[in-house]
Amino acid sequence: MKLSFGHLIGFCLALIPSLGWSQNAETTVITESSDPVEDVYLDDVVRHTMIFENRVLPYEPLREADVPWDRKIWRVIDVREKINLPFTYPPLPLFTILSDGTQSGEIKVFKDEEFKEMMTPEEVMGKLMHTDTSLVFNPDTYEDEVVVTNSPVNPEDIKKYRVKEMWYFDKEASRMKVRILGIAPIKDEYDNNGLFKYALPLFWVYYPEAREVLARYQTYNEANDAAPGTWYDLFEERRFSSYIFKQSNVLDVWLSEYFIDANGEDMGVARLMESDRIQAELFNWEHDLWSY
Repeated sequence: MKLSFGHLIGFCLALIPSLGWSQNAETTVITESSDPVEDVYLDDVVRHTMIFENRVLPYEPLREADVPWDRKIWRVIDVREKINLPFTYPPLPLFTILSDGTQSGEIKVFKDEEFKEMMTPEEVMGKLMHTDTSLVFNPDTYEDEVVVTNSPVNPEDIKKYRVKEMWYFDKEASRMKVRILGIAPIKDEYDNNGLFKYALPLFWVYYPEAREVLARYQTYNEANDAAPGTWYDLFEERRFSSYIFKQSNVLDVWLSEYFIDANGEDMGVARLMESDRIQAELFNWEHDLWSY
């Protein structure tokens, strides 16, 4: 069957767009010298870089003469409260940031809350790894063998964080201020029957030194995806809920040791009310300095 000259021209015109498309496709091949894939295929309308360009400002210099009063306060942040849900944000919870920082050496961690005894890398790995032993049947020897498995601590097992902070009155600024000193992830330990034994702080992070690392990671903002903020912003702006479980005292005891009934049971409501009283006392201390 012979093709007419008109059919030949139509076939060539139909072929031209496909050739142009193939040439464009070749120019979009990503190589080592081209832009990264995340810059080409952006999961947003713009790339958010402003929060990472903000510098972590050093603490203002303080003289001993400018701090006539201070008091240490210990808090517990329960991540199961609604306002604290960003601590458990599945793509990147706070515990993952802290554990990755300790393993890379960017964050130094301590055994004690006084920051006197630093943990070695081996000790850190021992805290971050969970060792289990189990009996496994060997079909070759027909015997049960003990198998030891090491698995990392699941971030979902971290339900609470302890925060140690210092409340102080700055005479130069004539106002009450607070500075976080340390953060410790808490892991609940259970016996073989699933009964709670005790809460174990895995390690203590010296917060003033960890601020640079925390400022590089975003936190989730349920009100606005365009303004997520960083973990540094969250702690400095105190966008979390907590309760006081200890303040500096002559016996160095917790509130839970004070509020126990005759049967040895914890008086939880009374303890929380005392926590609120201490918090109100901190706020009222500054106001009591002035007369209106």
